Amino acid sequence: MTVQRADARRNYALILAVAEEEVAAHGADASLEQIARTAGVGSATVRRHFPGRRALLEAVFSKRIDALCALAVDLADADDPRAALLEWLGALTTYATSARGMADALLLEGADGADHVSACSVRLGGAVDPLLHRAALAGAVAPEVTTADLISLVTGLTLATEHHPEPAAEAHRLLALTVRGISPQR
Repeated sequence: MTVQRADARRNYALILAVAEEEVAAHGADASLEQIARTAGVGSATVRRHFPGRRALLEAVFSKRIDALCALAVDLADADDPRAALLEWLGALTTYATSARGMADALLLEGADGADHVSACSVRLGGAVDPLLHRAALAGAVAPEVTTADLISLVTGLTLATEHHPEPAAEAHRLLALTVRGISPQR
């Protein structure tokens, strides 16, 4: 195992943080050159850490999925399972609206990209399933709702609002309307 120098680790973290911001602002077509300029490093440094656009997008995608998984784990034992699930759905919606074109860009890159998206979906499902299960046991969500349903729902909201002047706000508004539809009648 190769140990990275401290400056290489800092550059990697900085490039990844800048790439997240650029992807949020410009989608999967974010410029690698702009990422390098904003990070204050050369293009060669970006390419040394991320040999291509797909490698950079996979790293951004994985970091965000890791954060969503960690949030699901943190919320799994919350006192109010419904509020916890809604908080997580809100975070997923925020991420999905800021990651325009990410999954498509990875899928267009071929099987490796599709495998990466699939692996991230499996990780996400594993982290969210306990949260959803607790919400269902508490009667806060219909028992037939699955994690895949919720991810598909947020994906659909994201696609439906991506050309809206305020896509995140509109997606969150539609999510709130939808939640009333997936909640059992009280």
